Amino acid sequence: MTPPRKLHIKSFGCQMNVYDAQRMVDTLAPEGFVETAIAEDADLVILNTCHIREKASEKVYSELGRLRVAKDEAARAGRAMQIAVAGCVAQAEGGEITRRAPVVDVVVGPQSYHHLPELLKRARDEGRAIETEFPAQDKFGFLTQPKPDAIRARGISAFVTVQEGCDKFCTFCVVPYTRGSEVSRPVAKIVDDVKRLADNGVRELTLIGQNVNAYHGDGPDGKTWPLGRLLEHLATIPGIARLRYSTSHPRDVDDSLIAAHRDLGALMPFVHLPVQSGSDRILAAMNRKHTADDYLYVIDRFRSARQDIAFSSDFIVGFPGESEQDFLATLALVTQIGYAAAYSFKYSARPGTPAADMQETVSPAEMDQRLERLQELIDSQQSAFNKAAIGSTVDVLFERPARKHGQIVGRTAFLQPAHVMAPPDIIGQILPVRIDSLERYSFLGELVTPHGAREPALSQATGA
Repeated sequence: MTPPRKLHIKSFGCQMNVYDAQRMVDTLAPEGFVETAIAEDADLVILNTCHIREKASEKVYSELGRLRVAKDEAARAGRAMQIAVAGCVAQAEGGEITRRAPVVDVVVGPQSYHHLPELLKRARDEGRAIETEFPAQDKFGFLTQPKPDAIRARGISAFVTVQEGCDKFCTFCVVPYTRGSEVSRPVAKIVDDVKRLADNGVRELTLIGQNVNAYHGDGPDGKTWPLGRLLEHLATIPGIARLRYSTSHPRDVDDSLIAAHRDLGALMPFVHLPVQSGSDRILAAMNRKHTADDYLYVIDRFRSARQDIAFSSDFIVGFPGESEQDFLATLALVTQIGYAAAYSFKYSARPGTPAADMQETVSPAEMDQRLERLQELIDSQQSAFNKAAIGSTVDVLFERPARKHGQIVGRTAFLQPAHVMAPPDIIGQILPVRIDSLERYSFLGELVTPHGAREPALSQATGA
């Protein structure tokens, strides 16, 4: 028998890349590849890249420099190693990658990774293969489905892509150029994926897309379904206890999504809703297509549907033209809303975006100072949100053994880690936990009822 070939994938960035990495593994499994955690042992190394954050491409080239050494050592040992760059940096830079890093054998964009087996063969035959077009066919129809063993090995939580691309064209963002325009998968295809996951032990699903609540997939009834209706349908699939989605745009929050949060116990009351700035002037410069008041109105709609709902967000400080007053408007918005968590970053220009041509008026030192002030406020809110749970009883979906022997870790409805001393057979169950203490961002607690006293019911998935 031919020994298996070893595959190492390193993913950068978003949840979409985590999902894409898994699908690359599934696509290459029929070719005889098995995963390894050690890049130096691999026959194929894939860097699955992200172009959102500062110096994203330089991080890739730095990684390729280290891989060049590993590839040379493999060659001296008589073993051929191939290196592929996938994802958004691959899409954005294309042939420039192989020019700067000749060690790369394959460059493949995020819409073409289902072609990896052919691209690897072409690279072996021709020395190099590059594919960064936006193919007309839906890649999902060509991807190899994960085997049951692979699903079970990945745990009780899973991502499912329902939508890709974005039509919003925020001036700071490369996504429309690297992922293309908004495309939604048909409901039936998503349901097939979810049933396969549920049949193999998945209990929690996160529906993902660059602009997930712009979902408008073809339904089995011949009508276009919004995200809220899709969630309603997925909540009926046996075995699925919790539903989440990410990432949303404030302009695409419709009545069906609000109703889903009101009516579906399986839909977790935690929404990631990026706003980026609290200043209307900066929001306009960002081409966000909403004002601060528009955003606050959306928050109020969610809270009217479910009082215990909590939010996270994204913020950019130091966008070109941001004044101190603009920044104070962001602090005011954060203070008014009160977030359970948030991600904040200093502005960095992405080549090819409209904002890259804008004059930067905020000094690096001022960016650092503003980011520190914003993060201090966000951290205080997150800390207060977490401390409020101490002494209460919350439902926890248990995921895996913790680092400490005898502990099992799970997550609350708000994605807070919770550790208890318990046997490993509680993994996959939703059980009530009394929260005793908080260590940084993780809870320590005890099961409220003796293990085995009740079976978890889907109705318990309300989570709070």
